[in-house]
Amino acid sequence: MCHKHLYLLKNKEYTMKRRIAILAIIGLFASFTSFAQIVNPHPMDMAEAIQNAKTSADHEELANHYEDAAKDMQLMAQEYKKRLGPYKRKSHIFGKSAQHLQAHCKKLIKIYEQAAEENKIMADSHRKMAAEAK
Repeated sequence: MCHKHLYLLKNKEYTMKRRIAILAIIGLFASFTSFAQIVNPHPMDMAEAIQNAKTSADHEELANHYEDAAKDMQLMAQEYKKRLGPYKRKSHIFGKSAQHLQAHCKKLIKIYEQAAEENKIMADSHRKMAAEAK
């Protein structure tokens, strides 16, 4: 091969690697944004809100926050249940990784379901405190 062809091949290879890197970075930023929304889907200074909760309305607001968070966690569990399906049905496509991907989806489903349940318990507790504060 002449030097010109080698240069063009290396340049194409470099360009492809660069595109992949850019896509990976974009994906990473997108996942951080999604993660931030999951961690705190309803921005509120919770420590301050909890510390200052004295009235029935304060506890109702906290209960609503936990209820919303529980719904969001349940939606995430449902999303991972959907993602699990293709890993099971088309495991031949994913090869050896299929079992690991299925296990990770199942683990995330369990975590999100537990988080939903814990948030429901927190909401119930604040609803009781709201009733007592009346």
